[in-house]
Amino acid sequence: MTPIIRTTLLRGSALLLAFGLPTLHATTYVYVSNAIDGTISTYQLAEQTGKLTPGATVTAGGNVMPMAVSPDRRYLYASVDKPTHAVQTFTIDPATGGLDKVSQSPVWHPMAYISLDRTGNYLFASSYDDDVVTVTPIRAGKLTDKPTQTLKTDRNAHSVHIDNSNRYLFAQTLGGAKVFQYRFDANTGKVTANDPPALQLPTGLGARHIAFSPDDRYVYVLDELQDKVITYALDPATGRLTQQAVTSAMPADTTLVPGAPRFVRNPTPAQRPHADTSNDIWAADIHVTPDGRFLYTSERTSSVLSALKVDKASGALTLVGTYPTEKQPRGFAITPDGKYLICSGEKSDHISVFDIDPTSGALKLNGRYPVGQDANWVEVVKF
Repeated sequence: MTPIIRTTLLRGSALLLAFGLPTLHATTYVYVSNAIDGTISTYQLAEQTGKLTPGATVTAGGNVMPMAVSPDRRYLYASVDKPTHAVQTFTIDPATGGLDKVSQSPVWHPMAYISLDRTGNYLFASSYDDDVVTVTPIRAGKLTDKPTQTLKTDRNAHSVHIDNSNRYLFAQTLGGAKVFQYRFDANTGKVTANDPPALQLPTGLGARHIAFSPDDRYVYVLDELQDKVITYALDPATGRLTQQAVTSAMPADTTLVPGAPRFVRNPTPAQRPHADTSNDIWAADIHVTPDGRFLYTSERTSSVLSALKVDKASGALTLVGTYPTEKQPRGFAITPDGKYLICSGEKSDHISVFDIDPTSGALKLNGRYPVGQDANWVEVVKF
């Protein structure tokens, strides 16, 4: 580089700093919903260090829990239950990470989970209480007045999520212990049952959340009652799942025992809630790193995160270890660069940031930060 060019670049950088103009560095923001407070906490993540800088706390509504971010990162959606069941739309300021509420759309059922299709034009929601999955169009970032489809599932629909190809939709039911398979037409927003319409989980397991390998070859369903991960192969031509393996995310020396659904209508004898749940396994969330090399789950009774290594060729999982985290960890998220995991705890007034070891997948605590009451859902947005 010649002295003249180098001097010009240095002067340009100095001017950017002097006048406070934005640099070209990427910025990452973290959002955490706090159900009891009815708020969403915001943070800015320093990508080089993993440190968080708290931002504004935004009022949402009573029992704010599941959230979802639009594929273009312009909107954050949050489900609230009070004073009425609704999905709120917030715009995201890419310069500051700030949230601005622009709409509140009533929904017809309490929602345990919300997600979007890959175009951002449709919102999927699952109702644990009413055993349904709904499909609602989104126009200019806002939900339309009514869902275009309401699909009946088995008992306790816990989550619903589209695959990476945006053609196949899957819903998990805890009480019914099934994975429902659907086809999705992004041009019309129409969801239709696949053949077969549902797969039964192995005996004693209860389907909760779902994650996909980045190459869309494998689907991982988290079992709430034993913290096991059911691995399925996904047929790209048909969207059908074929069970490959069941892997425990609990260490072999765990003292916890298989749990039962905490809230389920008309339970089978094996599903009746235990009188004492203090030693029950109670898994919550599952995510895969962006490179597909590692998978993580959270378990609420022991308040740990489990790390599993993924064989990308076969989809097979191997337990790496478990790591203590915030009390009763319901939700967590992994940053888009795969360097950090951010975890909330329903019974904690802090969230934790962990470094992800790029070789082993092991977690190392990086820092803890104050958060609201009943922190339960984490979303990460990178600009």
